[in-house]
Amino acid sequence: MTYVVKDECIKCKYMDCVEVCPVDCFYEGANMLVIHPDECIDCGVCEPECPIDAIVPDTEDDKDGKWLEINTKYAEIWPNITIMGEPPKDAEEFEEETGKFEKYFDPAPGKGDP
Repeated sequence: MTYVVKDECIKCKYMDCVEVCPVDCFYEGANMLVIHPDECIDCGVCEPECPIDAIVPDTEDDKDGKWLEINTKYAEIWPNITIMGEPPKDAEEFEEETGKFEKYFDPAPGKGDP
C-alpha cells in the first residue's frame, strides 16, 4: 500500500505533509503535490497533516485507480520537494471546490526546493 494525493490538493497545495515525511517522497507540480508510490513507506504521518484531507491510502483511491496512476506518472516528472513552501495566496478560495482536476490541473513541474 501507498498513499496518494487527490483532487483536493489542486490549487490549494498546502505543504504541511512535506515537513513530516521521513522519506521525502513528495513531488511538486505547478498547482499540486504527488507522492511517489515506490518511495512511500506507508507510515501514514502525512495523512493527518493535510488540512484539506487530500491524502488517502491508495486503497481508498477511486475504483479505477486514477490517483495512483496520476501520482506515479508525475512523481517521475516533477521535482522532489523536501521543504515546506508557501501555498498559493488564493488557496482558501478553492478548498471546498470539487472536480478540480478537470478544471485546473497543470502538468507543468513546480519550482522544487527554494
